[in-house]
Amino acid sequence: MSMSARRVVIAGAGKVGRSIAAELLDNGSEVLIIERDPAKVRTDAVPGARWLRADACELSQLDAAGLNDFAVLVAATGDDKVNLVVSLLAKTEFGVPRVVARVNHPKNEWLFTESWGVDVAVSAPRLLTALVEEAVSVGDLVRLMRFRQSDASLVELTLAEESPIAGRRISEIELPADTALVVILRDGRAVIPSPDAALESGDEVLAVATTSEAEEELAALLGPPPSAASD
Repeated sequence: MSMSARRVVIAGAGKVGRSIAAELLDNGSEVLIIERDPAKVRTDAVPGARWLRADACELSQLDAAGLNDFAVLVAATGDDKVNLVVSLLAKTEFGVPRVVARVNHPKNEWLFTESWGVDVAVSAPRLLTALVEEAVSVGDLVRLMRFRQSDASLVELTLAEESPIAGRRISEIELPADTALVVILRDGRAVIPSPDAALESGDEVLAVATTSEAEEELAALLGPPPSAASD
């Protein structure tokens, strides 16, 4: 593998794992997929990925995969116990810098912490709930995910039609300290938030806020003016 590309290993070749792999490959990453079930090892399903038929919970097999050389591990299986074990091994035994783990059952979410080697826990039910809430509350900020090793959160807000910053370029907008725009979703496509990009009503804005105070300031900036919000 080239040393210039980000190297990512994905444990689990189900639909979630394959989808993540395809997206990462499209973004220029180099991907290794580890799967123990021979029925799920489908090299034609994710062209460009490397495959390893192995048990990601076995230390020796992770060692043979050269896990030390990867920048990111994604534990994407459908079994929370497996995802926790893989995360812990990746962090403690191989020092993988970034460990992202899939949470299948919300009741287990409390386990997916730094103690188990998890940097970011992604709960699909929680994300779906947040998006449903967002769908009925245009102009309200919705927290999609909290990063485990800090107070930073990934937040989303749909720009209301009456927002005072609609139509303005990002370079003209004074963002709150401790916040950063990540991407703008518009009409089914992603818009990179460059200084010359303009925000439009209906835009879904994803941002990172490092404190709860920054979240509130961002919500005040991107949301409707107080008079409109109280109508």
